[in-house]
Amino acid sequence: MKGSEDAKKDFIKTNKWFTGKARSSSKTAEGIATLRFHESQRPEGERICYDPYAVHFISPEILEWIACNPDKAKARWEQRERILPGIDNSVIARVRYFDEFVKRSIEEGLEQLVILGAGYDSRSYRIEGLTKIKVFEVDHPAMQAVKIEKIKEIFGSLPDHVTYTSADLGRDDFGRKLLEMGYSQSKRTLFLMEGLLYYLPPEIVNKILLFISKNSGNGSAIIFDYYPQSVVDGSCEQEVGRNLNNQLIQYGEPLQFGIEDGGVEAFLSQLGFSKIHNVTSVDYKRAYFHGINEGRPVCSLLYFAHAVVE
Repeated sequence: MKGSEDAKKDFIKTNKWFTGKARSSSKTAEGIATLRFHESQRPEGERICYDPYAVHFISPEILEWIACNPDKAKARWEQRERILPGIDNSVIARVRYFDEFVKRSIEEGLEQLVILGAGYDSRSYRIEGLTKIKVFEVDHPAMQAVKIEKIKEIFGSLPDHVTYTSADLGRDDFGRKLLEMGYSQSKRTLFLMEGLLYYLPPEIVNKILLFISKNSGNGSAIIFDYYPQSVVDGSCEQEVGRNLNNQLIQYGEPLQFGIEDGGVEAFLSQLGFSKIHNVTSVDYKRAYFHGINEGRPVCSLLYFAHAVVE
């Protein structure tokens, strides 16, 4: 229908700051920070995740616009939900699930944390226990420079436990750079890849995962999120999948990597991982969206997965 298509085009033009990708530029990273900020404004008993630092990664212009135009801001959120139903709630659930996974890993003896495509990830600064663990934040040099300046603004200086490692994951040998920055191949390490792998070519994804499986200590693990291959190639039967694919193509940030339905265990096992766990929307809907949040929809197309290095 023409009206529906016009609405989608208008949404894309007016919401480029609010994408699902937090990687190569500060504006796209800002979209995910805005989601975390928005969720953090909910009452304590209602919010799914809490990030007190998210507000610092959003430009004053956007914050001022939201404050001065509450009705327009609400309409924009509602428009986004109509076009990408459940996506934002799934992303918020992802933040919560990954947070909890990091906390469990600390309790189980984590020695190193590597955050690939760190964007405006704030876990290094807000999760208790990480200050005693070596953290490597890896991202594109341009994004890394912006992040470093913002961290200095927030805390006055850079924290001692975080090593900022600049690398273009699509081009650079990130493993070599990690080793040069002091990464230990013998320590128990968690590699966290949030909102990352589906923006990389399959050959790069394989290269990253193979490095991890061959250069990590006993008990090391990975956690990441992914979309089915049908979303990536545009053949998804669900409209939300096609809308997401088309939107990201128009942003110039197309999805490149997906996993066939039911194929995550076979994919990871051939790359040297075991104890593979696939987390579906049913799983995180049941875990987090109950009580007052029961009616909040999630998107069945966003999965999480974690596994252990064999």
